[in-house]
Amino acid sequence: MCGREMPNMLSNGEGAFICQDCIELGHDAIMQMQKKDKSKQWNVNVENLPSPADIKAFLDQYVIGQDDAKKYLSVAVYNHYKRLIQQKDDDGVEIEKSNIILVGSTGTGKTLLARTIAKMLQVPFAIVDATVLTEAGYVGEDVESLLVRLLQDADYDLEKAERGVVFIDEIDKIARKSDNPSITRDVSGEGVQQGLLKLLEGSVVNVPPQGGRKHPEQEFVHVNTRNILFICGGAFDGIERKIAQRLNTQVVGFDASQKQKIDKNNLLKYIAPQDLKSFGLIPEIIGRLPILTYLEPLDRNALRSILTEPKNAIVKQYQKLLAMDSVKLTFAPEALDYIVDKALEYHLGARGLRGLTETIMVDVMYEVPSHKDMKTFEVTLALAQEKIEKADQLRLQNAI
Repeated sequence: MCGREMPNMLSNGEGAFICQDCIELGHDAIMQMQKKDKSKQWNVNVENLPSPADIKAFLDQYVIGQDDAKKYLSVAVYNHYKRLIQQKDDDGVEIEKSNIILVGSTGTGKTLLARTIAKMLQVPFAIVDATVLTEAGYVGEDVESLLVRLLQDADYDLEKAERGVVFIDEIDKIARKSDNPSITRDVSGEGVQQGLLKLLEGSVVNVPPQGGRKHPEQEFVHVNTRNILFICGGAFDGIERKIAQRLNTQVVGFDASQKQKIDKNNLLKYIAPQDLKSFGLIPEIIGRLPILTYLEPLDRNALRSILTEPKNAIVKQYQKLLAMDSVKLTFAPEALDYIVDKALEYHLGARGLRGLTETIMVDVMYEVPSHKDMKTFEVTLALAQEKIEKADQLRLQNAI
């Protein structure tokens, strides 16, 4: 029993008594111990530092293709590790961080690369969306709210958060809306870019720990972004025209220069910082994202591999779900080819594969668990065609 004279409340368990105050003290002590144990996983040193090749090899298990983007990302993360463990000496050389920007059409794997690398990182990692951001004082989220998720991933440990990685998705959605002056402010475009400058360059930022503007009474957390690595990604839809203009060619037509031998089917490989400026990013933002790389468009072979080869392939996910019901699921090769052809037709990239497979499997996942005697199930070409064509007809009727 507690040694206090007037305990608030006594709890009985296994013949012993303990007061409420001691329960709270014990809980706090346990939480502190768990916090210390968890902090060990963030420790990085020279011995356990993964090499760029190791990081890329891990990405290869989950992401098909995109070798160039993987190399850029692996080197950026590797150098970020080395910045964290560098020893202060008298040589005057200080390693600066190199923020990175990934450009690629929708469904090519920008967000997947970020999510996958988060699985192996030993620093706090957060994925945030730029589309909800507005200039301070307007409806939406302030730029500083980007760091709230990083704080949450670090269990609000400021020291850990200040050496984390932030992936800003849909960075192209905050492009400057127009080069012409207007009587209205561009509060979700150039205004947001101006606000991002202080985060990217490295400065002390006041972050609302509870996020947003719903708690004006909360105390701000002062986060130094000097050691936070920022990775940005965006589709930049239509930037091919900017690249074509710079290369003195056209996206379509027959008057391209024969001397340049430009691959007009993949103009993103020629992307340069000036193209980002023409698209609507301000020069100050571009200067703080020195590493620019692109993601290759996915062809038929890549999409076919994405369906079955990665560790978290869509087909493997459904096979595991039905395996939990003791049902072995198989896909006919013709059905997989049909799904790929439809994804190419819809121009949705790898993201379209998930939606198409879900359309086929929703009735299967509904009916199969009810048949306890069913041990195997095969998705045939006829079944895939029936489900997808039915969904297309339904969407057409709703549109009319």
